[in-house]
Amino acid sequence: MVNVMKGVLVECDPAMKQFLLHLDETLALGRKFILQDLDETHLFISADIVETLQGRVDDLMDQLSIPVHEKGL
Repeated sequence: MVNVMKGVLVECDPAMKQFLLHLDETLALGRKFILQDLDETHLFISADIVETLQGRVDDLMDQLSIPVHEKGL
């Protein structure tokens, strides 16, 4: 019997993958969203969580970025 799941293939570096696994394990988005952990750089995730997940990753990147100020202008 064939098992069919609708999802999105995500390719990321190992550090981002660990962050996504953490979000999934802690139910930070309200539910589990990783359908399959494929290898060290690929995950198969639920298609309906992509927008929410992208917002969470964008927030993380904003927290990690350092603002650049123009000097002497």
